[in-house]
Amino acid sequence: MVKNLKIMAISAAAAMLLMLSSCGKKQQQRGAMAVDFKTTKVEKKSMTLQSKYSATIRGRQDIEVYPQVGGTLQRLLVTEGQKVSKGQTMFIIDQVPYQAQLNTAEAALKAAQAQEATAQLNYESRKQLFDQQVVSEFDMKTAENSLLSAKAQVAQAQAQVVNARNSLSYTVVKSPANGVVGTLPYRQGALVGPSMPLALTTVSDNNQMYVYFSMNEAQFLELSRKAGSAEKAVKEMPAVQLQLVDGSLYESTGTVETASGVVDRSTGSVQLRAVFNNPEHMLHSGSTGNVVIPVEYKDVLTVPAAAVVQTQDKHKVYVVDKDGVAHSQIIEVMPQNNGKEFIITSGLTEGTEIVAEGAGMVKEDQKVKN
Repeated sequence: MVKNLKIMAISAAAAMLLMLSSCGKKQQQRGAMAVDFKTTKVEKKSMTLQSKYSATIRGRQDIEVYPQVGGTLQRLLVTEGQKVSKGQTMFIIDQVPYQAQLNTAEAALKAAQAQEATAQLNYESRKQLFDQQVVSEFDMKTAENSLLSAKAQVAQAQAQVVNARNSLSYTVVKSPANGVVGTLPYRQGALVGPSMPLALTTVSDNNQMYVYFSMNEAQFLELSRKAGSAEKAVKEMPAVQLQLVDGSLYESTGTVETASGVVDRSTGSVQLRAVFNNPEHMLHSGSTGNVVIPVEYKDVLTVPAAAVVQTQDKHKVYVVDKDGVAHSQIIEVMPQNNGKEFIITSGLTEGTEIVAEGAGMVKEDQKVKN
């Protein structure tokens, strides 16, 4: 029992010595000469930040061109990257078998028309004889039915001619729109058809480009609430910029036109579409980039980036009290910043004096002067 009391007394004495030593060091530090650090007061201001969203670029129209008939590709009349007009001939498929089909159909039509003419004469003759009561009603009906059958054969032959003529016209593959020719996977002599895996080419209308990007559901919901509806949120979006793959900004700004009405379950995001003019054809369908949207924040607390010390996922600044002593203060900042200033969401109040530069060199409870 006595031994335990002695151990407790020694431990208490040691703790007291450590406390006195710590207080002495703190008092010594407070009493030390103040170090020069630039200070500033936290203030409210308006700031515009830029949010970036990964984007995919597509032509206003990307039309895959497939042949409607099969055959050997005889001629390629375009090259990759060539500008084409709507209706311009691009490919010609072997026309010989389709011309033969048309000739056969036309011949069959002439034969059917001749049979119709014969049936018409026979019907008129039978009708006169029937009126004179020379032939029976059965003979009259037989002649009438033969005429109707001949007319049906003519109609059928006419349809075959139309089909054959259409098939022949399909051997000339034309551009479905104004645009630029994409890749050409098939060359002269290749066997092509409607069921082939790759299109003959793709025609992209790139005078204007669609840029698709996604925004998470929470962000879009916040914009929609502020605007009153999703449609108004889209209309009120500012002009956006497009950052290209090399990091440069496209010279023209774009306009956000639409937002999808369905949230992607796999990503929890809403897809939006912006349109950019492309008069110089600098943008290409299939390219990628980033849509840059400016967001204005009004009357927010800001501090210089040099005043913030980041340790892992925490941020802190050094607050200077009325005696000129610096104390660390944990703060929360917005994830977006302009590289020069942070927007404070909690931890500071307006008018608080903080160390503005060199915060990483400040020690706790160090006396500073401006």
